[in-house]
Amino acid sequence: MTYDKRSDGRKFDELRPMEAKVGVIARADGSAMFKIGKTVAYAAVYGPRALHPSHMRNPETGILRCNYNMMSFSGSGERVRPGPSRRSKEIGLVTEKALLPVMDISGFPNTVVDVFIELLQTDAGTRCAGITAAALALADAGFPMRDLVAAVSVGKVGDKLVVDLSKEEEDYEEGATDMPLAILPRTGEVTLLQMDGNISKDELKELVENAKKAARKINEVQIKALKDKYGVN
Repeated sequence: MTYDKRSDGRKFDELRPMEAKVGVIARADGSAMFKIGKTVAYAAVYGPRALHPSHMRNPETGILRCNYNMMSFSGSGERVRPGPSRRSKEIGLVTEKALLPVMDISGFPNTVVDVFIELLQTDAGTRCAGITAAALALADAGFPMRDLVAAVSVGKVGDKLVVDLSKEEEDYEEGATDMPLAILPRTGEVTLLQMDGNISKDELKELVENAKKAARKINEVQIKALKDKYGVN
């Protein structure tokens, strides 16, 4: 079936409205908020600090540990069950993998850098919003980073390739493919690629290029948030 028009009126390659702020949690070493559409993610960074239990320590480098959580009231549908779940643990692990390529924590052996990601409101693209907020929070904490990480979901809804799927598009009854990517905007390197659905090889290539373009737009919002906090023009 032909997918003629997006429910929110966006163009097929258009992102939802975005907003970002850093330094939003006073007692954290670094923090950020990233909002895209109705999805709102907060990230707080603590560390480097001593890792316990001690047998988990690495004498050659620090360890990055990401915790992802959706608030029980965050969804527009059924109440989210509070506490850790298999899904939240999986997203925490892929978030670590997405962020580690830009970080250098080798100067902090035997320590851990904890990143806590909380989704206060969800409407699709939650892991991407969390990764984007976490990258900002790490930058706010002052960690050496060779780039920020920007994440976005692309995919296929009906017969159309789209950028930044909405909840309605994820649940499209005629079938949808959802593909979250985390990208380094300056180089175009991909640090996360997952996919739920089926697409052709050529469609995959086009979607990756669309995601890179979208990541650069997200990165502009990230950079503005950092500049706004530190008064840089």
